[in-house]
Amino acid sequence: MLEGKGILITGAGSGIGEAAAALFAGYGARLVLADINGDAVSRVAEAIVAKGGEAYALVVDTGVPAQIEKMVTDAAAKLGRIDCAFNNVGIAHEMAEVAALPLATWQHTIDITVTGTFLSMQAELKHMVEQGGGVIVNTASNAGTHGTPMLAAYAAAKAGVISVTKTVAVEYAARGIRANAVCPGVINTPPIKALADAGVNFADIINAPMGRVGTAAEVAELAAWLCSSRSSYVTGQAISIDGGTNAMP
Repeated sequence: MLEGKGILITGAGSGIGEAAAALFAGYGARLVLADINGDAVSRVAEAIVAKGGEAYALVVDTGVPAQIEKMVTDAAAKLGRIDCAFNNVGIAHEMAEVAALPLATWQHTIDITVTGTFLSMQAELKHMVEQGGGVIVNTASNAGTHGTPMLAAYAAAKAGVISVTKTVAVEYAARGIRANAVCPGVINTPPIKALADAGVNFADIINAPMGRVGTAAEVAELAAWLCSSRSSYVTGQAISIDGGTNAMP
């Protein structure tokens, strides 16, 4: 499905990014993997190479604009072209009502999740326009589609990711570039574990008709499809992957 495609994945050291790296490699993609955790992303890349795949690890802080620009330039140099970028960055934060949410928490969440995704797309788009096309997939969240009590900054950041994704899709469609967002519900990943550790009782709030949390591999499958030519007429979409939660009244 992704044979020979050059793909950049951020947040590739754990969770959805790690699952996407393994899955994309299995589908034949050539990968540049970026993460702020050098040991983690190197481990993921080495596991792919050990199985005969092609993967390069980069240590990148997507909160630093200069590092984002260098990441994309380095990815293009290693892969020859960036056929697809899976921008999978974002952070959770401590739970608090809006009136009690610290400004520093709000700003840090927005900076990493929205601004980091925006800057990544800016750099990626320059390469994709030059090469005549490409695909961008961004990790958003169901939290960005409706009110999410106690997680205002996270929800606002993910809503921002959805909005800028749709804007890119409209602006760049005529230049052969597609952009979509995946919107996971509750997925068994490190950020969800962090929220559980902070006191979120997911047993009380999960109302997915399928009756379970999702897996990172399931989200990775959706991202792989969006990166592939099989979704060639799909752009500007924010697709929920949530066991049916968003379909509930």
